[in-house]
Amino acid sequence: MSAPVAALRRSGEFFAFCLDTLRGLGRRPVQVREFVQQAWFISSVSILPAALVSIPFGAVIALQLGSLVRQLGAQSFTGAASVLAVVREAGPIVTALIIAGAGGSAICADLGSRKIREELDATQVLGIDPIQRLVVPRVLAAILVAVLLNGLVSVVGVTGGYTFNVVLQGGTPGAYLASFQALGQLPDLLVGEIKAALFGATAALVASYQGMNAKGGPKGVGDAVNQSVVVTFMLLFALNFVVTAVYFQVVPQKGS
Repeated sequence: MSAPVAALRRSGEFFAFCLDTLRGLGRRPVQVREFVQQAWFISSVSILPAALVSIPFGAVIALQLGSLVRQLGAQSFTGAASVLAVVREAGPIVTALIIAGAGGSAICADLGSRKIREELDATQVLGIDPIQRLVVPRVLAAILVAVLLNGLVSVVGVTGGYTFNVVLQGGTPGAYLASFQALGQLPDLLVGEIKAALFGATAALVASYQGMNAKGGPKGVGDAVNQSVVVTFMLLFALNFVVTAVYFQVVPQKGS
């Protein structure tokens, strides 16, 4: 089978897998225990790295934008540019990368090990749908953790940007906050949360699909983990572009 045909076939299988997962959201019984365990696990491996990464993200954005707007003579808009960049873009992206790198790789490795031990085949023989039993709770847990983690990342990133702008660049706290209040709006936060939810679902779906289709023993599981991280990153940036483009077309911006 040629590479383009194989890639097209894998894309179709992944799309069908996503539809099966979506259909499994409404099935009973609801795997509450599995959902809680997965949410706790993903949050435990993601909170600290996300908080630590968001500080330099906010600082770099504040430093770069602060230098740029100073050259343009628009220092009063530093706060709006920095906060909106963190809330709209940096927060969801950092959240997604951490969840895909930490939580997604663990999900893929767990399901991949179950696959090579033939546990998934055994559950199907027993009449248990592995997607409804294992995948759906992980996807829901990733969505919940991503939404909550995005709020934490946004707060830490904005705080870091504010501190670096005021301390290192000589900005005034009043101007920083006033510019954000002038240009920021509630849909900016909502689109960040929507992005985080979509990114979390994408990371969990890709990791689950790669894990449940792992082949070739332990080496195959390792390859599936690597592929899941790479594919997730590619899909996240493409999805981010689409959501951002739709947002600017639908939501009118302040000051425009």
